[in-house]
Amino acid sequence: MSKNKEQAQPRQEAKIEGSLTEKGVKITEKKSIEELKAKGYGTSDDNALMLNFYEALYLLDKGLLEVKDKEGAQTPFNRLLQTAEKTDENAWAKYLIYRDLRSRGYVVREGFGLGVDFRAYERGEYGKDTAKYLILSLQEGKPLTLEALTQTLKQCQSLKKELILAVMSRRGEIVYYSVSQLTLK
Repeated sequence: MSKNKEQAQPRQEAKIEGSLTEKGVKITEKKSIEELKAKGYGTSDDNALMLNFYEALYLLDKGLLEVKDKEGAQTPFNRLLQTAEKTDENAWAKYLIYRDLRSRGYVVREGFGLGVDFRAYERGEYGKDTAKYLILSLQEGKPLTLEALTQTLKQCQSLKKELILAVMSRRGEIVYYSVSQLTLK
């Protein structure tokens, strides 16, 4: 039995189209908005969905997103990263941690203050329960004061959340540490 040419070709999924803005990438197509929101991406913004730069970088890297600038030209990964770094000097580090957590099956959302960068939801928990983990990213060579860490830990504990330190080496390797108690001797 011969195969039809259409059946032999893997089906190409249509890419989601977004527009580059100063705050991130804006998605306006309704079907894409609903699909992305269900998977824990972006925040609602006047009949649109606004992706943070690290979310857009992740989706662009996965081949699921196509970003256009104001002139309608396609924005490659490096240019999107450069744009992100204009507003956040830690954009590359945030993207690497975000990508790593997503690849481990977590739904990752932006932190909500307290000095934390992300909230992480266990697989299948997003939309059903609050985030179990709050992620604080640290980079080798960029110190954090003990007072700041203690304050963040206390706030996380008052919210009944587990504080996770995402420590990234200069080579981009990430190690996670759970912080539950801080004592000095």
